[in-house]
Amino acid sequence: MIDLRLLRYFVMVADEGNFNRAAERLHMAQPPLSRAIQQLEGHVGAPLLDRSNRPLRLTSVGRLLYAQAVQVLGRMEDVEAMVKAAAVSKRRRLVIGFVSSTIYARLPELIREFRKRAENVELVMVESTTLDQIAALKDGRIDIGFGRIRFEDPAVRRIVLRDEKMIAAFSIGHRLAAGEGPVSLRDLADEPQIIYPRAPRPSYADQVISLFRDHAIEPHIAHEARELQIAIGLVAAEEGMAIVPESVRRARSHDVAFRDLAEPATSPIIMSHRLGDNSPELALMGAVIARKYEEWGYGVPAALMEKS
Repeated sequence: MIDLRLLRYFVMVADEGNFNRAAERLHMAQPPLSRAIQQLEGHVGAPLLDRSNRPLRLTSVGRLLYAQAVQVLGRMEDVEAMVKAAAVSKRRRLVIGFVSSTIYARLPELIREFRKRAENVELVMVESTTLDQIAALKDGRIDIGFGRIRFEDPAVRRIVLRDEKMIAAFSIGHRLAAGEGPVSLRDLADEPQIIYPRAPRPSYADQVISLFRDHAIEPHIAHEARELQIAIGLVAAEEGMAIVPESVRRARSHDVAFRDLAEPATSPIIMSHRLGDNSPELALMGAVIARKYEEWGYGVPAALMEKS
């Protein structure tokens, strides 16, 4: 197992591109830092840094380890912050993971309603991908996850809250932006596509790619954005078009135009929790969603009726 201390040293050296500056930021001497990186390279079995370049550059193995190290260290910081907060808090705690696109899909309204009905509960929101949510649920780092990817895990129960329609997003000056009626995927076959997220996969990006391929169309992918907001920004900048959940339509309109798709296409909104979790907070969240969905005219999943 890799020592987390070595990972921190490695990330700092990679960020600074220089051993001396990294050592200064770590408040240590340069020679022991160099030895620590050599120890990490020995453990991995391959060079992580190309020392012939100034500033230092990562090798291919170094880039792979760096990407994973940043995620691991980020999770550890989240865990540390949550544990410290729990140690000083006397209130019950509920940690919710969510993918960014669910913010558009009325998640803030659900959270506000939950807060009104559970004033004694400390609510913590953590943005994370659906796959990260599964691991976080099993590790106890979050209690509820809101995502879009279907998965199977015996330790996690998923409830499809609803299937949200997918639509096409264009820059305001695009030739297809002002058309009437739905646009066909065939009309989009040669359009440069902006998909998201770039990683990890599978993700919503794969839902979009599968949508095209299900109609015998190979999408022309121009950009893979890190998140939805960046993808929409690229659309507005006329870098391409994107297939997005319908709820995005309400959030951005001054420089992006939206059109329905002729072909039926949906993306699920999924709530996940640990199997066997009978906490009152989870039951209350289920009741809040059921009440608001009924108010909004959405179908209420039977599984939520059980919880409420």
